[in-house]
Amino acid sequence: MKLNATTILTVRHQGRVALGGDGQVSLGDTIMKADAMKIRRLLDGRVITGFAGGSADAFALLERLEGRLKDHPGNIPRAATELAKEWRTDRALRRLEAMVLMVSAEHTLLVTGIGDVIQPTDGILGIGSGGNYAAAAARALVAHSDLSANEIVRSALEIASQIDVYTNEQIVIEDMEAVD
Repeated sequence: MKLNATTILTVRHQGRVALGGDGQVSLGDTIMKADAMKIRRLLDGRVITGFAGGSADAFALLERLEGRLKDHPGNIPRAATELAKEWRTDRALRRLEAMVLMVSAEHTLLVTGIGDVIQPTDGILGIGSGGNYAAAAARALVAHSDLSANEIVRSALEIASQIDVYTNEQIVIEDMEAVD
């Protein structure tokens, strides 16, 4: 599922996990908003989420995710799996076009509408139209610099914004301590 809506990136590095995104909202080839907030903290700040795709669809999913996190507060993967199952099987939710990235101190998870719940091996994951560019830049920065997770996310998103027309430099980043 390729979404021309944004770029969201997470990096788990040196005992921290950072998740960031740009602020551009596009409708076709028109920039509608430059400073949208696509990063949210849930579960009293213990989970950071970012979304790519239709804004209304993503907000609907975040509401559902928040409910699943409250149902399973100590089990983030279970909450993600329950959301994916509901998303895939519910008639109304199936039509939603978005992806959700979520991180906690212990987990980095991607949840999609086709039932995927994916945890990357290296703790780096990018979604949205510039996601692959940002993830590639982040992997290079992790391997060849001493930058923090937060600095890597910012630098990688800035690189993606220079390549992807649906990504801008209005970057918001949230981070937290990670458990390895």
